[in-house]
Amino acid sequence: MTDLADGKCIPCRGGVPPLQGLELDELFARLGNGWRVVEGHHLAKEFTFTNFREALDFTNRVGELAESENHHPDLHLAWGRVGVEIWTHKIDGLTESDFVFAAKADRLNQATR
Repeated sequence: MTDLADGKCIPCRGGVPPLQGLELDELFARLGNGWRVVEGHHLAKEFTFTNFREALDFTNRVGELAESENHHPDLHLAWGRVGVEIWTHKIDGLTESDFVFAAKADRLNQATR
C-alpha cells in the first residue's frame, strides 16, 4: 500500500458525493497520527510546538504546501499550536485528496522535528 503522503491532491470539480462508510474508514485507518474525522465532514488535528515561532513556521510551510497542491485547509495559529481542518469545499465533505493533504502535513511536521 502506498503512503498517502506520496499521492497528489486532485482538484474536485464537484458532482461527486463525499466519502462515507467503508471507503472513509479505510482512508482514515491509513492516515492515523492523531487526525480525527469530525462528523463525517472534515479532518482535524492540532499540532503542538515549543513556541510561537515554530508554530508560525509550520503554518507557513503548510500554506506553501496548500498553494503547491491547490488544496487549502483552514489553519488556526496560536502560541505553540496550529489547528488544521481539511475538507473539500466544492462538495462540502471529504475526498481522498483531503487525506493526502493531511498525510503531507504530517510529513512536513516530522521533517522539522
